Amino acid sequence: MALIITDECINCDVCEPECPNDAISQGEEIYVIESSHCTECVGHFDVPQCVEVCPVDCIIGDPNVVETKDQLQEKYLVLTSQKKT
Repeated sequence: MALIITDECINCDVCEPECPNDAISQGEEIYVIESSHCTECVGHFDVPQCVEVCPVDCIIGDPNVVETKDQLQEKYLVLTSQKKT
């Protein structure tokens, strides 16, 4: 599943640069994750990097965007092929 940032976010700015897919950006009040670009770091790392660096543990799985590891891997392949073109 893609990840979401909850309203416990303190806008510390550490998650955004860690995302290899550029899925994280500053929203109106807190940081947000674009689910179409989130692969939970599948294809890049063993664990989601944003979750690893978040000091308040406010990044969780999005229950509205449930994806298998295979689907996340496919999304990774699509996203990385788009970067190359």
